[in-house]
Amino acid sequence: MLYSMFRFLLCLLAVVFLPVLTVAQTNAGPTPVNLSSPFHTIYTHLQNLQEENFYPEVAASAFNGQPGVPNTEQAQDLAIQLKQILDGEGIYIVEEDLPTNPNYVDSANENKPRYVLSKQLPEVYLVKTNGQWKYSAQTVKIIPALHRKVYPYGTDRLLNLLPALGNTKFLGLYVWQYLSLIIILSICGIFYAAFTYLLRRILTRLLLRKGYKELARKLILPIARPLSLFFVALLLLVLIRVVQLPIYTFQYITLVIRALLPLFITIVFYRLVDVLGIYLTRLAAKTDSSMDDQLVPLVIKALRPIVVIVGGIFIIESLNVNVTPLIAGISIGGLALALAAQDTLKNFFGSVMIFLDRPFQIGQWITAGSLDGTVEEVGFRSTRIRTFRNSLLSVPNGKLADMAIDNHGMREYRRFYTNIALQYDTPVTHLEQFVQGLRKIVLEHPETRKDYFEIHMNDMAASSLNVMFYIFFAVPTWSDELRCRHEVILAIIKLAQKLGVQFAFPTQTLHMETFPEKAPLSAQYPDTEATLKEKVAAFKAFEQDPSTQ
Repeated sequence: MLYSMFRFLLCLLAVVFLPVLTVAQTNAGPTPVNLSSPFHTIYTHLQNLQEENFYPEVAASAFNGQPGVPNTEQAQDLAIQLKQILDGEGIYIVEEDLPTNPNYVDSANENKPRYVLSKQLPEVYLVKTNGQWKYSAQTVKIIPALHRKVYPYGTDRLLNLLPALGNTKFLGLYVWQYLSLIIILSICGIFYAAFTYLLRRILTRLLLRKGYKELARKLILPIARPLSLFFVALLLLVLIRVVQLPIYTFQYITLVIRALLPLFITIVFYRLVDVLGIYLTRLAAKTDSSMDDQLVPLVIKALRPIVVIVGGIFIIESLNVNVTPLIAGISIGGLALALAAQDTLKNFFGSVMIFLDRPFQIGQWITAGSLDGTVEEVGFRSTRIRTFRNSLLSVPNGKLADMAIDNHGMREYRRFYTNIALQYDTPVTHLEQFVQGLRKIVLEHPETRKDYFEIHMNDMAASSLNVMFYIFFAVPTWSDELRCRHEVILAIIKLAQKLGVQFAFPTQTLHMETFPEKAPLSAQYPDTEATLKEKVAAFKAFEQDPSTQ
């Protein structure tokens, strides 16, 4: 568990030893006071507070006489605190960038005679007063608050305490600096191990109570580690400032740590997307809609690049890179891309409309224009439909969203409509009882709609008397519908055989006189009405016949 933390600390130590390559300055006495330009004032201030050239009474000249500075001692404290703020923030002042013009004006601030010390500290600036450049009254006022912010929780007391431990140097650093680094890195390692352990225990128990056992096992450790590293980096950023490393080295250390902070948070949020995916999957499983199951992975796929992009912007910004031109360039590029990919955007918004309106679900049979098949998958660009030829059809969502969709899967009932043709010579009593028998078939079938059906003598066709048979099946699938049709049609045939009713065919019959000693060709109906009623009452369409079940 400590391996990743150990590698991180080793890399940091390697950067710390960069001061070995620097050459220490010799003590050549105080730098003369010169406040004629921003360059000379800043040089006078910082050069007289160097390790080998420490003259705070001379550096205080950049503050003497300003409002809020009652005496030289107060000016010295302000000069030292501002130097410590710059060192603690890792701000390295490049002498070549400082203006040497005594009449310098700030073009970004109404051409006023002022100079901002660093873009990272816009509230710290110099102003020209009585021909001399000094730190402004606003800077004097804000320095104590900035110092407490850079060195919080009483760490500012260590700035004077640690150097008193000795002046022995080794490889460019004082011995007390090495000891401080070892202590700080040890504290960070212990904090990382303890925080990771506690975070895992707390989150694991919480998730197990909520029933997220799979989530607790797979994702807690990947989240706990980067989150612990984030707090370790915060702790390291606070503590390492008191070591007072050379500014040449510390500016890079500060830059690296500040870049690691958004990096670790980005990793945490990237892992949280997986947590969100498992949570949404469980919610989708509780609903009857299959579109939720399809929507969850699409949302997760969309969130991951968003987290990476936003995190990347914060990481770049933490490296002191101006991200405004980058974002503007992305915006302009996005506009050009949108114009070039209008169809893609149309399909994307078509997908959004499909997910919002939910005109169909996964697995339902739909008809849209010439499209006919079962929905298998709905993506951000297209919908896949399995046709009844077993081919897979991909339809752009922009086109599908504009079409009239007939969703067969949303039917509560499935209609069965046919005309039963009977011979013209069927007696009226047989016709009436046959219709009654058909109605009994519908009422006795377990999967027909009982509250609405139509069975009537409906037409006198050219070669038959037609009985309209209009019913509905309460079944969910086409296979169930075909099975019910099979059962009902067999029951109709059995009823006709039971009553002696003959089905008609589209033929023409030539009737001739009865020949001697020959039986007539016409159908015979010897049963009376009472006999027919008894037969209908005794008729059972669905009884112990496996073929009708």
